[in-house]
Amino acid sequence: MLLRLATLAVLALLFQPVRPVLADQPMFHAEDGVAIDGYDTVAFFIEGRAVQGRPEFAVVWKGVVWRFVSVDNQYSFEADPRAFAPLFGGYCAYAVSQGYLMSGSPQSWQIVDGDLFLLYSPVVQEIWQSQASDLIALARVNWPEVLRH
Repeated sequence: MLLRLATLAVLALLFQPVRPVLADQPMFHAEDGVAIDGYDTVAFFIEGRAVQGRPEFAVVWKGVVWRFVSVDNQYSFEADPRAFAPLFGGYCAYAVSQGYLMSGSPQSWQIVDGDLFLLYSPVVQEIWQSQASDLIALARVNWPEVLRH
């Protein structure tokens, strides 16, 4: 119990300096109109790691630009974008499970049952991995309502 309280205190401190998210957020988190900070969402599944996409292999889907490392990855995404796009819009899945939005990092991620989840930081990723199934269930309840708050 003490460890869990300490973990929650650390998370509160981590999230404090970040500006609050305004109401009516877009469905997919994007910096400068680019999803996942320009990382190739297909590469998480194919290569098992975060790989920076290239501007020449890009597609617009759901109002944001998605970049890829190759034309093959681009075509895979175009054929079935929902199979590769991160759940909860690329926002931190842990934050969504707690009822708010934070940016997700392509450096902190996990694939669970074929779904890609982005997380805020390595610390949050550790917490997520130890409680993933419960947190996914909570996040599914909160999504997409958190976009409106």
